[in-house]
Amino acid sequence: MAVHPIDYRYGSEEMRRIWDEENKLQKLLDVEAALARAHAKLGNIPEESARVISERANTRWVKLERVKEIEAEIHHDIMAVVKALSEVCGEHGKYVHLGATSNDIIDTANALLIKESLAIVERDLRELRSVLKKLAKEHKYTVCIGRTHGQHAIPTTYGMKFAIWLDEVQRHIDRLNQLKERILVGQMSGAVGTMASFGEKGLEIQKLVMEDLGLKPARISNQIIQRDVYAELMAFLAIVASTLDKMALEIRNLQRTEILEVSEPFGKKQVGSSTMPHKRNPIRSEKVSGLARVLYSNVIPALLNNPLWHERDLTNSSVERVVLPESFVLLDEMLRNMIKVLSGLEFFPENIKRNLYMTRNLIMAEPLMLKLTERGMGRQEAHELVRKLAMKAFSEGRDLLEIVREDKTARELLSEEDFKALKPENYIGLAPRIVDNVIAFIEEKEREEVSKGQ
Repeated sequence: MAVHPIDYRYGSEEMRRIWDEENKLQKLLDVEAALARAHAKLGNIPEESARVISERANTRWVKLERVKEIEAEIHHDIMAVVKALSEVCGEHGKYVHLGATSNDIIDTANALLIKESLAIVERDLRELRSVLKKLAKEHKYTVCIGRTHGQHAIPTTYGMKFAIWLDEVQRHIDRLNQLKERILVGQMSGAVGTMASFGEKGLEIQKLVMEDLGLKPARISNQIIQRDVYAELMAFLAIVASTLDKMALEIRNLQRTEILEVSEPFGKKQVGSSTMPHKRNPIRSEKVSGLARVLYSNVIPALLNNPLWHERDLTNSSVERVVLPESFVLLDEMLRNMIKVLSGLEFFPENIKRNLYMTRNLIMAEPLMLKLTERGMGRQEAHELVRKLAMKAFSEGRDLLEIVREDKTARELLSEEDFKALKPENYIGLAPRIVDNVIAFIEEKEREEVSKGQ
């Protein structure tokens, strides 16, 4: 019976399959097989034994049910795997797990699981990048009101919004590739990391095992890979979640009835409320923001897992059984949902324009101040004059430019052409060029990835 929503509600089948019991067992067996092959290459065990162990180190031979049966009796998860594998290897089973400690197997298997999971995260980030690049191009000139402190500021463009997110997603892709160098690390170093159980060939054994599995060997460990590595991983996943949360929050705000500039896609048969048939709720974006809170919270236990007693204790183990699969599955759900939302984002141009002009040109206060300065008025004097005129326009509910026309000082300095030029659409600065620069940077990154075969 499924209990946690990651078992049946959140995440793709692909991501869930990585962290299911069967695949986790297979990864443990993969490490045991690689260890046997390394021993055989160095002449520590017969090649035939390594062949048999490798052939049978899979879930067709080693059944999950049998492993659980043994664990229920001996209360040790990895020794249960060792015993179950040894059983199916017959006389060759005596060489299984030779010289290894439990976390040599667990931590190296975790690195394999993390490697598979990060491949999905990277693929999703690249897809999200592609969607955002398309939106930035399409809306480079879609002028809208910018908001600071929740108040109308000056005009910006939707291209700027999407390009900001696009640039951030690229940083995550860069971080991920840098992260792999530190995260995708395994160990084969024995009880407290000294490799005493492997004798003089310890470093060679570790090197052979990691080359076999496509991982880097840890430079040094005690009984475990140091958990600053996992803490960095969890922090990375949480930072990605925060970007998705940022996007979702903006869309939720912009979809509010009184703003309604953009909206999540809404299916023909989709139901918004069990009692209010008219509702079009931003449920995907709200889900993204909600699940982000779980990923944020999982960073704390990952940090607490780094300081352990002496060469290790077991307090990190139970935590990691929860936070690793949970964080990857939930982030997968968030990424997939944000891709859907942005791919089908609905725009309401009439509302975008309405909101742009809602304050009756109060948002033209800055360019007005700058124009007065250009005409010879001191900057501070111009600021104070425009501030007073803006407050008057606000209190009287009138257009700012109308109020400015009535002011003798301002009217003497400004021409009719100046007034005609004071339009929101004319005050977006270098926004299109800035967006173009971001897109050019992203496309160069994409070309680099293709040349590297990524």
